[in-house]
Amino acid sequence: MLRRLLLILLLLPGLALAQADTTDDGPAMLVADRVWLEGRSRVTAEGSVEVLQGDARLRAARVSYDRDTDRLTVTGPIVLTRGDNELVLADAAALDADLRNGMIRGARMVLNQQLQLAAARLDRVDARYSQLTRATVSSCQVCGTRPPLWQIKARRVIHDQEEKQLYFDDARMEVMGVPIFWLPRMRLPDPDQTRVTGFLIPSIKRNSQLATGLKVPYFITLGDHRDVLLTPYVSAKTRTLEWRYRQAFAKGRIEFAGAVSRDDLKPSLTRAYIEGKGHFQLPRDFRLDFTLQAVNDPAYLTDYDYSEADRLESEITVSRIRRDEYISAGLAHYRTLRLNEDTDTIPSIIADASYERRFFPKWGGEVRLSAENHSHLRYSDTLVDGTDDDTLSDGLDLSRLTVGAHWMNAWTLPAGIRAEGRIGVDIDSFRTVQDPGFPTSESGATPSAALTLRWPWVRHRNGVSEVVEPVAMLTWSGGSPLNVANDESTRVEFDEGNLLTLSRFPAPDRRERGGQLALGVNWTRIDPEGWDARLTFGSVLRRAPDTNFSASSGLGGDTSDLLIAAQLRNRAGLTLTARGLFDHKLTVNKAEARASWSSDKLDLSAGYVWLSADPAESRPVSVSEWSFESEFDITRTLRGQLAGRYDIAADEPISAGFGVIYSNECVDVALSASRRFTSSTIVTPATDFSFTIGLRGFSARTSGGTVARSCR
Repeated sequence: MLRRLLLILLLLPGLALAQADTTDDGPAMLVADRVWLEGRSRVTAEGSVEVLQGDARLRAARVSYDRDTDRLTVTGPIVLTRGDNELVLADAAALDADLRNGMIRGARMVLNQQLQLAAARLDRVDARYSQLTRATVSSCQVCGTRPPLWQIKARRVIHDQEEKQLYFDDARMEVMGVPIFWLPRMRLPDPDQTRVTGFLIPSIKRNSQLATGLKVPYFITLGDHRDVLLTPYVSAKTRTLEWRYRQAFAKGRIEFAGAVSRDDLKPSLTRAYIEGKGHFQLPRDFRLDFTLQAVNDPAYLTDYDYSEADRLESEITVSRIRRDEYISAGLAHYRTLRLNEDTDTIPSIIADASYERRFFPKWGGEVRLSAENHSHLRYSDTLVDGTDDDTLSDGLDLSRLTVGAHWMNAWTLPAGIRAEGRIGVDIDSFRTVQDPGFPTSESGATPSAALTLRWPWVRHRNGVSEVVEPVAMLTWSGGSPLNVANDESTRVEFDEGNLLTLSRFPAPDRRERGGQLALGVNWTRIDPEGWDARLTFGSVLRRAPDTNFSASSGLGGDTSDLLIAAQLRNRAGLTLTARGLFDHKLTVNKAEARASWSSDKLDLSAGYVWLSADPAESRPVSVSEWSFESEFDITRTLRGQLAGRYDIAADEPISAGFGVIYSNECVDVALSASRRFTSSTIVTPATDFSFTIGLRGFSARTSGGTVARSCR
């Protein structure tokens, strides 16, 4: 009989929360002060009764089993736990021996350490449903007789353990004891549910152009690998439907999103946009990636704050990366949203294919073979230049093929000097159409050689390592400049990444030729217990100036601007990065700086950029701008957000925003406001407000940083 009792108690963890079919997690252990037999059909355990089996534990004052009625009676207080996510407290219980049906009085369920369900009575039905009568549901801290911050009272609540759903009958929502709304029926996911069809948290959005509106997301599951999110957005001035579709495959995934609107801003136009992305693993280690962006009105993305992009890119690429090989082929389409550009007169359709292979011959070093094909087309067929910023015909189309072979090696010389040598040749072939200013075909070879010397000096002191490394690179590139359009290398950046390179142009339509000497020095500090830093100085000397560089590139003369770059990072979360180009008069042509600080209570990032005026880079006036973003703790439950951008050159703000987030154990409240100050012929300044309230406990786990309120 005692063994029968143990077997029944072994099944007891399924009482309120377990699955219908119990598993053998090993032998059960019964601990009690007394165990006795009453007659021939009743056995009782009493006094600090505790049953342990697997990750389940039952504690009760008294447990009895009657063989004649095949009923189990448990006298409380009852505490039943399974793992870390399931807890039941009760006063008394009466159950069938198979535990598929039964009744528990004075029950309180806690799901996932978060959602509390209290009821006068809990009925277990078919080992799947838990029916709570006169139930109260909340995830808030309950302090004495005071009502919680929010609670849902219902005549009946049914918890479906298989579907992980909560069904409410005659449900009344209360905030601090005050009824807010009533629903005859309601369904919500339990805390363990991550994907279920139903409404998500709505939000109130206020826009100075679109008035006050409501967004109500509705999530639809389409099996375990697909879903759709539909979000109607309705205000007095807009009727919008936002959507998102996601699908996972065995070897990839796709995601598309978009919106369609009818509004008072442009009442005669149905405005819409779509964006998408995806990737797939193909046979033989190839990978396919794609992105998609399209909109039928240039102002739509800005009006609805969907994106700040001023050019839309759609691209598909197939690539493979191996240790000694790289293959890539792609097709891209660009559409400009800039007022001073026309999609018809910029390179809109771009095709690229590249191949690179490296070998390690027996005589030493490394051989790299490469081939690249590039083509770009404009929609325009015009043979003359229009009013755009360039000097090329508006219909110019160009194709090029570049092949190269290079050998490189490295040696360590006396005194620790590191030498790197490189020789090679690149052959370029261009085809230009729809511009009479350039020949249809143009080809040429560019032989090159380079020698790089590095001499690192290292010092170790008190656990800190410092490295001072003078560097010098002597290069020569032959061949003659080709008579082709400068259509790819219109913007050149000079930084520490390309200080030591043969050519700093981003594409082969322009190459640095002749002899040059790059000089620099790097200083690095590494402290595992303190702060790390890196400082770089560099400059380039040439035999003759290269007129293809713009004035602000820092590379236009026979001596380049002085490049200074610095990085600093400490263990407190502070990171600083700065870079600048200084001419011989120490005038700054280009400069940028970024700072970030991350700690338990503060996340801050700020940036500054300065670009001198340069018509060759389509910049008639100087650009001077700073920006910042921050998140910080105001109290244990209140977090603030601030962000802004300011145009120093024009002495006017670009954008500003703030937000406040309140989070505790049972609710998330978010309030934000932002202002866009810029304007154009298609965009006007606008202010946005957003307000969202989310109840914790329904398919949302409490994060580690959430602080529960205390009772006082």
